[in-house]
Amino acid sequence: MRTGAPQGPEIWIRGPVAAEPAPEPSPAPSRTVRRFSWVGTHGGSGVSTLAAVYGGRDCGRAWPGPADPQSVLLVARTHATGLASVIHAMEEFRRGEAPAGLDLDAVVLVADAPGRLPRPLSQQIRLIESVVDVYRVPWVPAWRLGDLSGRPPRETRALVRLTAAVR
Repeated sequence: MRTGAPQGPEIWIRGPVAAEPAPEPSPAPSRTVRRFSWVGTHGGSGVSTLAAVYGGRDCGRAWPGPADPQSVLLVARTHATGLASVIHAMEEFRRGEAPAGLDLDAVVLVADAPGRLPRPLSQQIRLIESVVDVYRVPWVPAWRLGDLSGRPPRETRALVRLTAAVR
């Protein structure tokens, strides 16, 4: 055994060692609102109602301008004319005829009446769904009366998630 050699654990010799400082917590990601431009493909498609209920910019039947959100949600009713008009607008995007910089995020189809769709209309919707994401909004009697104060229909949870604040 050596004399004068330190004995015991190192802490006895050097004293307590300061722990490394804990890293600063990273700031929580801020919630930003994902904004969309709602574009109706025909008159009476429900653009104003959807923008009021789900948020975003009501562009009516016009393409969004430079100051508007560039993410587009095309809106149509589920009747034959509405489905034909949304297919036409999708073709405009495909051919590059929509204004530069716009992104077609999805198609939103609003029920034109309560109840089930006739088979030919359901087949057209499946065709649209094969090309782009489609969100369906059911018939809401309160909206027909102008009452937009309630919660969105639970069948539209996916649309609520799409249009809500995102991280």
